[in-house]
Amino acid sequence: MVRPHLLALLAKEPAHGYELKQALEQTFGSAYPSPNIGQIYVTLGRLEKDGLVRAVDVEQSNRPNKKVYYLTAKGRDSLVAWVDEPTEGPRVRDEFFMKLVLAPLTGIADRMALISRQRRHYLSLMGDLRELQSHTPDTDRVALLLIEGAMLHLQADLDWLERCQEDLA
Repeated sequence: MVRPHLLALLAKEPAHGYELKQALEQTFGSAYPSPNIGQIYVTLGRLEKDGLVRAVDVEQSNRPNKKVYYLTAKGRDSLVAWVDEPTEGPRVRDEFFMKLVLAPLTGIADRMALISRQRRHYLSLMGDLRELQSHTPDTDRVALLLIEGAMLHLQADLDWLERCQEDLA
């Protein structure tokens, strides 16, 4: 799902792969799981093949040539479509809920044990996010908002687990 992110960065200015990786890290801070450089270059190759970006070889005196990527008109149209498209909402096909309903039918799992295990997992994730939040500078507003959003989603999932436990016990 890094394709539109790269298109957005290239809409700002042309760049090579390593610059795009750095821009993602600088823009979103430590809260954003930064893709590895190999993933970025594979994605850029696919974007180029799809006509969304074009690459130009730039000579460097002391290093091998580098490819600088530019957004094409088709790439800009794709970016606009991505921005205009609503983002997915609630998950109706929640993987955990499928386990919660189906696993007990097989006799291999108890619902309350599944709920308890999932709650422990969510609480562990919440602890990780709190730790990340405590180490994120107050000036990094983007990263703090991303962390807060993840924490609010986790809290909603924890509340929903309580509801499942009440209804299915």
